[in-house]
Amino acid sequence: MKKILIIGASSGVGKELALIYAKAGDRVGITGRRVDLLAQIQDLYPKNIEIAEHDVCKEKNQEVMEGIIDKIGGMDILIISAGIGFINKELQWPLEKQTIDTNVVGFTEIADIGYNYFLKQKHGHIVGISSVAGVRGIDVCPAYSASKAYITNYLEAIRKKAKKDKANIFVTSIIPGFIDTQMAKGEGIFWMASVKKASHQMAKGIEKRNPVVYVTRRWRIVAYLIRVLPKKIYDQI
Repeated sequence: MKKILIIGASSGVGKELALIYAKAGDRVGITGRRVDLLAQIQDLYPKNIEIAEHDVCKEKNQEVMEGIIDKIGGMDILIISAGIGFINKELQWPLEKQTIDTNVVGFTEIADIGYNYFLKQKHGHIVGISSVAGVRGIDVCPAYSASKAYITNYLEAIRKKAKKDKANIFVTSIIPGFIDTQMAKGEGIFWMASVKKASHQMAKGIEKRNPVVYVTRRWRIVAYLIRVLPKKIYDQI
């Protein structure tokens, strides 16, 4: 029986991953801003799921995490699913700031707390959800694409750090394409995966402790093509 903490699990893939693990008999702690939705998830598996109200932009991340970890009796896997993004062609600062505060500042604090916990425990697995949007800058959502690039690189950095520390800490970067959630916004959406399909692929990648998991797998090809596309062509898209 694994002990899994999912940060940002009131909806979308965070919620679905919680249900996957709870159904398998694992102990699952879930956090989110909408505690009423968390309670509804808990009602499905009351013996396996514990909940905590949590906003990663607040300054109580350490306290909240310690509390929920205590409720589930420890932590083997930390999944950071909390994230936000906006189509922001007008570069409205409140939207950019909210994205940075959640996807960069909040994410970093959660990841660091998890790393230090696992370092002391001498084992653990950190999972962060990035995006194909982080491969290159996107003009209609600058902060979102930049923040996802940050997440991917930060996870790579602490994966490298774990090796140098000779720590038994695994780090997985989930890089999804379009998933049928509220985050899927804008024009030109294709290869849309259901939350259920995407979450099951994520769970399999996590189980294998893969360093990078593209969801769905075909997005690995898209990410590569976007990465090698000449700047002159990319700027015209």
